[in-house]
Amino acid sequence: MVPPGKRPGTEIDVRPARRSDLGRITEIYNHYVTRTAVTFDTAPFTVRDRLPWWSQFAETGRHRLLVATASEAEVVGYAGSTRFRPKPAYDPTVETTIYCAPEAVGHGVGATLYARLFDELAVEDVTTVVAAFTLPNAASAALHARFGFRPVGVFRRVGRKFGRYWDVQWMSRALRAARTRVASHAQPRRRGPSRIP
Repeated sequence: MVPPGKRPGTEIDVRPARRSDLGRITEIYNHYVTRTAVTFDTAPFTVRDRLPWWSQFAETGRHRLLVATASEAEVVGYAGSTRFRPKPAYDPTVETTIYCAPEAVGHGVGATLYARLFDELAVEDVTTVVAAFTLPNAASAALHARFGFRPVGVFRRVGRKFGRYWDVQWMSRALRAARTRVASHAQPRRRGPSRIP
């Protein structure tokens, strides 16, 4: 059995992603685009295509992108935290993304990446982390459960790929206790019909 964070004969290091990693990150992602329903993208990306996605990350703050590297600095996986929804009240919530190179799956790379990502986010203004994955996916379900995610619900038949429909499992975890800076008397009273947030 390979200890967590390693694959046979290889030490795994985790660091912030660099622009020079984007080619390898894109290669890893394209494997899942073209061969699996893990992502609902349906056409492979070029590095240039991925630049808008890349631009959302920074080395500090809520939105991080980390890579795991193995021998000779080869990137074998990545994990990141992105904006959940664009409305400002959602800012303390992030959505995670995680992908491992096919040859690195099952050797603790994902767990090593998630452990580091959550450590880094713990010092930021993040209270809730959400994640979603296509069903069935026992490995992803186990990874998220290991890090304290709990099932929230399943959206049925929301993706169509490879000639069939797929369900998506949503999960959530608290990163730390929510901040309570706003006094209850300062909360605005809502009048009129309720709205969907």
